Amino acid sequence: MNPNTNEKINQVSENTLVIGIDIAKHKHFACAVDDRGRVLQKSFPILQTRLGFEGFYERLLALKAAHEKQDILVGFEPTGHYWMNLAAFLMNYGIPFVMVNPMHVNRSKELDDNLQTKNDQKDALVIARLMRDGRFSYPRFLEGVEAELRNGATLRSKIQEDLTALQNRQIRWLDCFFPEFSQVFKKFGKVAYAVLEMTTLPSDIKGKSPEELLFLYRQVDGMKSPQLPKAKQLVEAAETSIGLTEGLVMAKYEIATLLSQIKLMQAQLDELTVQLTELAKQMTDYDYLASVPGIGDITIVDLLSEVGSLTQYEHPRQLIKLAGLTLRENSSGQQKGQKRISKRGRRKLWALLFRVIIPLIRHNQAFKHYHEYYTTRTVNPLRKKQSIVVLCGKLLKILHALCNKKTMFNEQQTMNDFTQLQVAT
Repeated sequence: MNPNTNEKINQVSENTLVIGIDIAKHKHFACAVDDRGRVLQKSFPILQTRLGFEGFYERLLALKAAHEKQDILVGFEPTGHYWMNLAAFLMNYGIPFVMVNPMHVNRSKELDDNLQTKNDQKDALVIARLMRDGRFSYPRFLEGVEAELRNGATLRSKIQEDLTALQNRQIRWLDCFFPEFSQVFKKFGKVAYAVLEMTTLPSDIKGKSPEELLFLYRQVDGMKSPQLPKAKQLVEAAETSIGLTEGLVMAKYEIATLLSQIKLMQAQLDELTVQLTELAKQMTDYDYLASVPGIGDITIVDLLSEVGSLTQYEHPRQLIKLAGLTLRENSSGQQKGQKRISKRGRRKLWALLFRVIIPLIRHNQAFKHYHEYYTTRTVNPLRKKQSIVVLCGKLLKILHALCNKKTMFNEQQTMNDFTQLQVAT
C-alpha cells in the first residue's frame, strides 16, 4: 500500500466526523459517518445558497457535539465547477476538505447493496466511506496570482476555440463562394483579409486591373504595399472561378460578420496573452522556466495555470502522476503485459507537454541528445513515441529541480550529468 494512503487513513480517527457530499448544481447531498464507516446521519440536502451553506455549517457543529467528535473532514467528488463555491465557504470557516475520484465512486457504489442504482443520497454515503479508507486527495485551492492565471488561461483557451471555429466557418465560406482564393493565399495574413474585405466575391474582382486592386487594398488600415503578382493571380482566379453565384447579398453579409468577429477575437486574445504573461512574471518560477531554450511565455502561462507553482510539489513524481504519465501494466500469472502510460491525469497538462517536447527535441541540444540516446541505445532502444513520453517526464523533473533549487537551466551541465549517469549504469 502507498505510504501516503496510510497517512490519510491515520487522519481519520475515532474523533473524526467524516462528511461525504455528492455535488450537484442546485442541491447537494451530505452524509455523516464515523471512522468505522457507521452512518451517524443519513443523507440530507444542502442548497447551493448562502442560507443553505450556513445551515450546513450549523448542522456540522450539531453533529460534532452530538457524537462527541473533535475534528471534521469534508469530502466530495469534483463535479464540474459546482464544488468551488462550497469549497470557498468551507475554507472561510477553516474546515478541511478533500477530493474523491469520481471513478472510485462509480466503481464502488455496488459494494453495499449489490445494485447498479445511482442517486445522490447513495453517492454521498459511498464518498464518505471512501474517505474513511483514505481514498482521497488533497486539493489545492488556488489564490492570488495562481487563481488569476488559472481563470485567465481558461478564458484564453475558450477564446482560442471560438476563434478556430470562426476561422473554420471562413474556410467553408470560401469553399462555396471563392474556392480558388486558397490557391492564391496559402495563409491568412493581412493581405488576405484586406482582399476579402474590399473584394469579397470573384465578381468584385472581374473587370479590374491588378493596379486598381492594389489601390483598393491600400485603403485598408495597416496595409502598405500589397504585391503585384498576388493581384495578377487574383484576377486570373476570379476569371475562372467556380464559386456559387446565388445568394450573394447574404454571402457578403456573412463574410463581413465573420471578418469583424475574427479581428475582434484576435485582438482580445493578444491583449489577454500580454496580461497573462505579466501575471506569470510575478511568480518566482517564471525566470527558471524561461531559462530553458524552447519554452516560451505561452507555455509557461499554460503550465503555471495548470499546476501552480512547482515549488508546492515535494517530488516530481507528483507532477508526473498529475500529467497521467505514470506507467500501468496488465499482468496475470506467467503472462506479462506491456507497460503503458495511464493517461489518468489532467488532459490539458498532458497535451501541453507533448506540444512542447517536439520543438525541444529539435532545438534544445540537451533534449536532442536524450532523444538520440533513448532511440539508438543498444539495450532496450525505445521507439520515437516511447522516447517522447519518457522525455515528457524528464522535462517535468528538470523544471521541478530548477524551481526548487532556484537555478537556471544549463544545457552543457545537463548533458554532462546525463553522460555521467550513462557511464555509472
